[in-house]
Amino acid sequence: MSSSDTASSKQKYDDEDSVEVVLAADNLALDEEHKNLGGAPIEDVSPIGLDVGWWTAVFLSAYHSSLSNPLPDLRLSADFSQMIGTGIFSTPGTILRQCGSLGLALIFWVIGFLLAGLSYYTELLALFPNRAGADVAYLEQAYNRPKFLFPVSFAVITIILGFASSNAIVCAEYILFANGQLDPNPWTMRGIAIAAYGIACIIVIVNNRMAMYVSNVFSAFKVLVLCFIVVTGWVVLGGGTRVQDPKSHFRNGFAGTTKDGNALAGAMINVIFAYTGWNNANNVANEMARPVHTIKTAGPAALGLVFFLYFFANIAYFAAVPLEEAQASGQLLAAKFFSNVFGDYAGNRVLPVFVALSAFGNLVSVAIGQARIFREVARQGIFPYSRFFSSTKPFGTPAAPMLLKFILTTIVIIGPPAGDAFNLIISIQTYPSRLFDLALVIGVYVIRKRRAKAGLPRPEFVAWHIALWFSIAVNLFVLIMPWVPPTPGNEPFSFPYYVPWVTGIGVLVFCFSYWLVWMHVLPRIRGYKIFEEVVQLSNGELSKKFVYIYNDARGDAFRERVKAEAAKRHVTGQLNIDKTPVVADV
Repeated sequence: MSSSDTASSKQKYDDEDSVEVVLAADNLALDEEHKNLGGAPIEDVSPIGLDVGWWTAVFLSAYHSSLSNPLPDLRLSADFSQMIGTGIFSTPGTILRQCGSLGLALIFWVIGFLLAGLSYYTELLALFPNRAGADVAYLEQAYNRPKFLFPVSFAVITIILGFASSNAIVCAEYILFANGQLDPNPWTMRGIAIAAYGIACIIVIVNNRMAMYVSNVFSAFKVLVLCFIVVTGWVVLGGGTRVQDPKSHFRNGFAGTTKDGNALAGAMINVIFAYTGWNNANNVANEMARPVHTIKTAGPAALGLVFFLYFFANIAYFAAVPLEEAQASGQLLAAKFFSNVFGDYAGNRVLPVFVALSAFGNLVSVAIGQARIFREVARQGIFPYSRFFSSTKPFGTPAAPMLLKFILTTIVIIGPPAGDAFNLIISIQTYPSRLFDLALVIGVYVIRKRRAKAGLPRPEFVAWHIALWFSIAVNLFVLIMPWVPPTPGNEPFSFPYYVPWVTGIGVLVFCFSYWLVWMHVLPRIRGYKIFEEVVQLSNGELSKKFVYIYNDARGDAFRERVKAEAAKRHVTGQLNIDKTPVVADV
């Protein structure tokens, strides 16, 4: 064949494949909106069920927030594994040390409340009410170009590096602490951690309604414990306990405020992470009968409840514990509070039971959200064995995602030794996650601009500009300040402080390299094009798969389907104008 014939043949296939469409397998009757070019296909009814009511949405949000994963001291506390998962029971002492003064620490808790992102998450939910997985779906919709770059990166950061190991270890530590074992055998602790997380996964896998019920029960328990702490703090301030002159701890509230930018960034990130998770309800939005109405009311209720409990729990702690002692307490601030008010037995035996139960409930609550995130990533088609992980067999729950989560978490629990190696593995996700948070806020404006250009109406809920600008500003702060060197003597690790951030960015570079090879280099070298196809699984679930079609006669039959689908779309006028079409031309 002459070179001109080869060029003509190549031009023929390029022209035939230039129309970008998503095909539906097995003659599925789906319009372009449900095929969802460049993302997971839309499921009008969740195959997992509609078991999320108003109270469940409140408790999923409030409880996930109260025990979410704070980061280590960004001067970065080396005792990372003890801090993760203990939330409001331990984080205030670390934040006080990072801020240097009680006044600034309390201001940071208020800023965290304002930064929580309630408004823009509600707007995104109003735009995409039938989507689970929250950030997965929202980033997919905001950044559909370059094709599949964001889904690939998000999948690696949140699925491969999203461990629950630290929460499980905290649960195990407090179980042993409550039993009087202050220096437990590491393998005993790891065994209990694996067992605790395994039980949480089984609960989520076996029955969705039972998982929601268990989450609600532990959430209510946690709220009651914090209410008890808050009321006790008021009694302390009123002079009704053995604590002497509790109001003295609030004099000269801003004395000692630090000027260490790295420490301030650490405090802000820890506060943000303490609130992060209230949007856990967005992960199960498609399991609500009326998601927008539910989130518009349950979201503010959950966030308001969490802020009230956080703020006044801080007041209670610092009323009963002198500031110098609180700053040196590390993860044991709540224990010192109980000891100072009720005696050593309460601090050493009663409180650890409360924390252990709360940590276990948190494992269940977080697993519910993580399972939906993983399943939504799988439904995009970019994850290996995507149809297996998209399936809800055998119990009508996301069992396969939870199984993989359990395996990954178990590896991290038993694999790396305690100390810097473990801390580094857990911290790698930190910086990319902050970048995704910033991208999500900016993505609200990207979607607004695209919809305005298409002439689409405003959603049922629209976030205020000032809320978006404030979120952007604070996200930039926590992205820039960790690069400021910590003050001498406060280095967090035996290796340079910036290693976790550089490693996290390196993972993103790897994601980009993988995407570039998969979507562009290999298709050009091997002479094929990538098409999306929607498939329906046995329980009615919808998922994507990628079909690799070579630019020669082997792909003629498939290209005929592409041309027929393109012609049908042209005739019916079914175009998803809210998204840029995707796939074929790579």
